[in-house]
Amino acid sequence: MTVSYTHLDVYKRQVMTGVLDGVLGAGARGSLDRAGYERLSGSLAECGREEFTGELRVQGRPGGSFHLRGGLVVGVESPGAPGPEALLLRSGRVTGERWTELVRGSGGRRWPEDELVADGCVGAAQLRVVCMLALQDAAFAMVAGRVEECERHARGEGAAEPVAPVGVGETAGRLLQEAVRKLTALDGMARPVRPERETPAVTAGAGAALRGRLLTPLRREVLAAADGRSTARDLAFRLGRGVYVVTVEVARLLEEHLLDCPGGPAPVRVGPLPGVEVLPRVPVPRATAAPFAAPASGPGREGAATQAPVTEPSGVRARADPADTPQGLPRREPGASGITEALGRGARGKGWKEFFRRGDEPPR
Repeated sequence: MTVSYTHLDVYKRQVMTGVLDGVLGAGARGSLDRAGYERLSGSLAECGREEFTGELRVQGRPGGSFHLRGGLVVGVESPGAPGPEALLLRSGRVTGERWTELVRGSGGRRWPEDELVADGCVGAAQLRVVCMLALQDAAFAMVAGRVEECERHARGEGAAEPVAPVGVGETAGRLLQEAVRKLTALDGMARPVRPERETPAVTAGAGAALRGRLLTPLRREVLAAADGRSTARDLAFRLGRGVYVVTVEVARLLEEHLLDCPGGPAPVRVGPLPGVEVLPRVPVPRATAAPFAAPASGPGREGAATQAPVTEPSGVRARADPADTPQGLPRREPGASGITEALGRGARGKGWKEFFRRGDEPPR
């Protein structure tokens, strides 16, 4: 069964507007998708009241899924944030080869929690911290993006299982409030950035900073990976760090002029080639119409002269000259239509009775 939540009632909107006005700063109100946030928070609040167990799928940019158990959020996944496996591998406690062996030994599970603890690579408490960090980071990525629609799927009716669920669930209101707080902090910085928007590049002063010893390891990694084409979200995936943490560091490096966001491509100046003289435009003379010559012989052709058609270039409509516009209706010349030749040369000058054959004369 699939239930779609696209509208909220008046009470929910009033309550959520009051919560947002108390949490958001003046800067975050412009960057937060308020309509999408209300849609997401209303759907999660409905799931909490009903103690829903299943999956709430969020359509949007980047979108994702909230996994709930008894109305509490136990897992959040989004293509806009690295998962817990990426954060764990980045910590260096588990190598890539060992991770592959543990996944194979668990039967192909994406998150071999029991095998990790039994192997001694990482403790159970550390795994819970990694899962909670990934959960909060995915929620922040969805709140910072755009939410278009929310659909919930009950467990056993099309709902997917969470990859790395936490043991103790989190309330949806607290999770969303923390995401909004992070977004407000980003918008309040001197050089606010969005995870999916700016593509920073290193400046000329970044080389001296990298050669010094005053940079943290995360800052060194960000400066080394910034290439002018990757967003903060791309850098987070590449470095195996959280999206929010990398976005904050990008904003700070921009403020310190170690990073810069290049603008669009320089406009191409259209002009003459060097050394080539540009000639002035020569006006094109109007085409004059030459009259057709009157036929040498033939009845009804005397004085019948018409103007030759003027051929205009394709796509160009000729403008009528007021001097050439006739002041009155044209006068009809006798014989110009050619009906006399069609009926026979001997019919010229006779009355209308000649149109009828003998015996078909009209009654007198």
